[in-house]
Amino acid sequence: MTTQIAHLYATGCLAIVFFQVALIAGLPLGVYTQGGQVEGALPLKGRIVAAVSILILIFQGLAIVSAAGFPGLDWPRWTGWAATGVSFVGFVLNWITQSRQERALWGPIMTVMLALALYVMVLTTWG
Repeated sequence: MTTQIAHLYATGCLAIVFFQVALIAGLPLGVYTQGGQVEGALPLKGRIVAAVSILILIFQGLAIVSAAGFPGLDWPRWTGWAATGVSFVGFVLNWITQSRQERALWGPIMTVMLALALYVMVLTTWG
């Protein structure tokens, strides 16, 4: 079951990567990200932030899948905890954002992502 939960987490990361790609491509989704301060498409600085986010999301997905014991990925355990920490930061930031739209979309998603990461890490560390 842990492997399946890790794959769900990685799939969630991949879905968020597609959202970041949409932001980079100029889709008018600024109100749903980065504090919701931009109506419409993000400016260049916001698109760069989205590109960096893609790298972080890929790291997170791979770190959690590695922690679950995926063959061929033998990352140190701390990387899974780092990914869980990043998920926690995303959870907090998306629930405290002043953007109602961002909070409504990403608050629940980040709650699920954090729960999935914690499930994998707690069970593979102490379970």
